[in-house]
Amino acid sequence: MIDWFSVEKIDVNTFVISEYKHWEETHCYLLLGTKLAILIDTGLGVANIKSVVENITSLPILVITTHIHWDHIGGHKYFKYMAVHENEVEWLSEKFPIPLQMVKKNLALKPCDFPDDFEIENYNVFQGYPTSIMHDGDIIRFGNRKLKVIHTPGHSPGHCCFYEEEKGYLFSGDLIYKGCLDAFYPTTDPFAFMQSVNKIKSLVVKKILPAHHQLNICVDFIDDVANAFNGLYRQNKLQQGNGVFDFGDFQIHI
Repeated sequence: MIDWFSVEKIDVNTFVISEYKHWEETHCYLLLGTKLAILIDTGLGVANIKSVVENITSLPILVITTHIHWDHIGGHKYFKYMAVHENEVEWLSEKFPIPLQMVKKNLALKPCDFPDDFEIENYNVFQGYPTSIMHDGDIIRFGNRKLKVIHTPGHSPGHCCFYEEEKGYLFSGDLIYKGCLDAFYPTTDPFAFMQSVNKIKSLVVKKILPAHHQLNICVDFIDDVANAFNGLYRQNKLQQGNGVFDFGDFQIHI
């Protein structure tokens, strides 16, 4: 059902498609070029995001994936062309690293008014083969626009941010957002997470476009997250099992 999603304009050719009715508050981004449209992530998969996309554009769609977690690939099943980072091809095509029952538990973790036609018993994590593979530094061109792929592991081995230099847009996935930054799963790496945040500090960013929660984020927030990780590292606390550290606007769970 389309009313599951909220759509907002970032600019005349850039849209955010959000799932505010769910506690994850996921954001997917639709970027219109002259010949092709890019869809960054596809959300939870409890409603058909393709219907929303088709109400905005008739351009062919390429889905590019920040990372292969259930809440970012749920709608991949609706699209033919998709790209993932080389480090997570097997997660998409062979074996998702989290058991389905755990995914369902997370999906229903907090009360939610799901669409009428959604049945959690029938929910599955998308599995399929990507049509293209992304690498660090790749440039994705879609007509008059282009994105740079920035490999930012830590939250997952193949996590990527996407940077549109001309606009100063950073699509930050699960690397930067206001909420709990997770680096406690077996497949996460707190040290790599810190290195990735430090890596994007060198970019000229005018707007952060995160994958979850609040959209209005000051660009200085990148420095705040970097300082928090670097501080934990200096205190020798950047090891899994140390718990949740609260920094006000965000937390780090390691």
